[in-house]
Amino acid sequence: MNSIELNSLWGQIKEQLIDSLPENVHPWITPLEVSGYDNGVLTVVTGQLMGKDILRKKYYNDILKIIKKITHNDNSDIVILFDENAAKSIKKESEKLQKKQAEALQKEKAMENLSFMQSYSNLNLKYKFENFVVGKNNEFAYKVTRSVAENPSQKYNPLFIYGSSGLGKTHLMQAIGHYTIFKNPKLTVKYTKTEDYINDFITNSRNLKNSVENMSKFNKKYTNIDIILIDDIQFIESKNKTMLQMQHTFDSLYNKGKQIVITSDRLPKDIPTLTKALCTRFEQGLMVELVPPEKQNRFDILKKLAQDNGIQYEDSVLDYISEHFVNNVRELEGAFNRVSAYAEINSAPLTLELAKNVLKCDEQGNEIDFNKIAEVTSAFYSISSDELKGSSRNQKVSLARHIAIYLSRELTGKSFVNIAEYYNKKHPTILFAYDKVKNELLTNKDLVKTIREIKQALKVR
Repeated sequence: MNSIELNSLWGQIKEQLIDSLPENVHPWITPLEVSGYDNGVLTVVTGQLMGKDILRKKYYNDILKIIKKITHNDNSDIVILFDENAAKSIKKESEKLQKKQAEALQKEKAMENLSFMQSYSNLNLKYKFENFVVGKNNEFAYKVTRSVAENPSQKYNPLFIYGSSGLGKTHLMQAIGHYTIFKNPKLTVKYTKTEDYINDFITNSRNLKNSVENMSKFNKKYTNIDIILIDDIQFIESKNKTMLQMQHTFDSLYNKGKQIVITSDRLPKDIPTLTKALCTRFEQGLMVELVPPEKQNRFDILKKLAQDNGIQYEDSVLDYISEHFVNNVRELEGAFNRVSAYAEINSAPLTLELAKNVLKCDEQGNEIDFNKIAEVTSAFYSISSDELKGSSRNQKVSLARHIAIYLSRELTGKSFVNIAEYYNKKHPTILFAYDKVKNELLTNKDLVKTIREIKQALKVR
């Protein structure tokens, strides 16, 4: 019997053995290797001395029965030999397997620790450097945040990132946290929204029963860390006690050489009622602006979004969306998500025609600008554009002007300086009007309805 026939015979026998014998015997059967078959005697070798003894003493008759059945030879027999080389090979494989299992367990624990640290740090898993699309509008900010992540507290401290909503400030900020946790898990990271910081401070400071103990815990929570990421700092304005506490938090971290990263929708000097002490602290580091993405960058963002979600698309669809949604990344991705969801629900291909039917951008007319916003808002309140841009303090005119200023900022993404120039007003006046409307929208349902109706008139979603 040649080697091929021998191995084939042994393969059949081994398969039957594993199927027939109890599972606890399988570890002794699996390492067996066939050595020969002469005159009905099957010789196999093993590197397991204990396995040889167990098979001979307890399962010899069971094994012999299977061999006789497959070989059709009632005179068949089996000899099990112990082989030192096989024993060494088995030991080597066992050590290799144990090492592999230990590495896998270590990696699993590391990933569990990483997930815990990301959760503890309050980070969103999708905000990483790997899925941030870099373009001319954000390249500098990207490089700066990468530098901070690689060398926290070394160069840019504090780092102040500002720009309109939906441009990637939170993404870049949290990417610093993820990078740090993955590359240097010994460092502690904490991300907090300014509103959460405010609420946390109010809750702890108002509890008079244990005020000292509570504030001690509060201070440790925000200062016993290596990197703090504070989002939307503009919401701290007018909160005098919280601003004072923020100053203490800032000083404690800065004096200990800890990295501070802050985001805002505007420069520190443009945040009304922000204390001079905080303003100077925020400005002493590096301030980086994010501006709306250019056409190519918008296209690249949509392309990555489609690829990450396994969505089939035509380039013309991405081109169409990136042409019409220009203000920020959030509305850009929202438009694509609406189109792709419509295609999926209706089992339709994602084509240019479908995108046009869903988004109806061609029906929206020309791009929104200051003139169009002023024109539509004036018409809504039955006043002239000249009155809107004038100095009248009439209640209706003032309200219309404030709304127009708010919409000019929200719908165009232009700076407050540009808006001030258009309305021929001082910079603080524009900031006051914008913030007044923004804050009232949180509680004034009538104002929400008015804004919605003016947006509909502007054919803006």
